[in-house]
Amino acid sequence: MKPYQSAFIELALAHEVLKFGEFTLKSGRVSPYFFNLGKIASGAALRRLGQAYAEALIDAGIEYDMLFGPAYKGIPLVTAVALALADPAFGGQDRPYAYNRKEAKDHGEGGVLVGAPPRGRVVIVDDVLTAGTALREAVALLRAAGAQPVAALIALDRQEKGPSGRSAVQEMEQDSGIRIIPLVTARTLLEYLSRGAANAGIVEAIRAYQARYGVCA
Repeated sequence: MKPYQSAFIELALAHEVLKFGEFTLKSGRVSPYFFNLGKIASGAALRRLGQAYAEALIDAGIEYDMLFGPAYKGIPLVTAVALALADPAFGGQDRPYAYNRKEAKDHGEGGVLVGAPPRGRVVIVDDVLTAGTALREAVALLRAAGAQPVAALIALDRQEKGPSGRSAVQEMEQDSGIRIIPLVTARTLLEYLSRGAANAGIVEAIRAYQARYGVCA
């Protein structure tokens, strides 16, 4: 496990982004854990989150020209990642970024895109990938603007089978042709929790859930 992954899980636990219990998902499955990145709601926490995302992006070795954050949750995330990358500790990479509005603005500069004009190779920054609707819309928007989306950074890959037998990440990669880079996966999470960060009952419940619903790879 990489240091940024441990730091991210520590952050998630400290701010109750990651909670344990019984949670009914949209799929109807009862999950022993729930993940809500919206719990990151302070400047210091957002700074740490942006650093974790930046480290994951650097570690992935992706060649890219700019960042993009889908409205709404992707907007503060892409801003935090751009700030982290510009820090000398991360090589002082001053990358342009943009985001979109949910509705087109009909006055002023107009349009749905805000920030740097989409160009070149773009990394999309978002929170989670459930159905993948927001990411697919972002990919289509960027391609229509003449840019080339190459990857998407997300917080967690639950590695959970959908109706097709593939995970949401696997479906997104196959359908869109872009690479999905999660900060952590369900397996990473289990590895961390198994080291004493959660009681044995929680670890076993998550392990059993993944055995039933998880993808093989």
